[in-house]
Amino acid sequence: MNSTGRAGRPKASSRETLAEAACELFLERGYDATSVADITQRAGVSRSSFFNYFASKSDVLWSGMDERIGEAIRSLRSLGKSASGPSVHGILLLLVRDFEPDPLALALRNEAAMGLQEELVRDTGLRLARLSDAVATAARGSGIDVIRADILGAAYAAAVMSALRVWAEQGAGRGTPEAVLRGALALIHDLPWVDGAVDETP
Repeated sequence: MNSTGRAGRPKASSRETLAEAACELFLERGYDATSVADITQRAGVSRSSFFNYFASKSDVLWSGMDERIGEAIRSLRSLGKSASGPSVHGILLLLVRDFEPDPLALALRNEAAMGLQEELVRDTGLRLARLSDAVATAARGSGIDVIRADILGAAYAAAVMSALRVWAEQGAGRGTPEAVLRGALALIHDLPWVDGAVDETP
């Protein structure tokens, strides 16, 4: 559907128009068969306009989430020695709070139809790595040993990304990603933030 001639609808920003056009094309043609030129033509904007908003084709899907991850990383860094399980939980829950359906949610729900399986595996891995490192760094800053901190980072980052995927696959009208993430974080109860006794039984 072209972005022109939408009677009765408020005019969307160029960013929104580009994102909508990209998602339409990904569903129609598949991700690999869609070029930036295709997207700008469908949206009725210039190529330079595309790169004013997005660094690449995949950035159309991830730009909103990347902004949230960046804010979460800054918040985690600010914790310093006061980092704790509850404070990290709070930051991660804020990361997904009020998360409206967006291109990423649509992609997660329609990855097969869009031909995005390999792309999402790769791109999700990059975000997992960023979040995992930030949580692990916060854990180390609070005095937790390196191995435990790395495990905590991996677990918490996986909880965030898995919660988003499950929420998207269920459909945006069924609950919130924050509620799903609360459930995911509860599954990490056997890996508390503070050091505990380690069972060394082989």
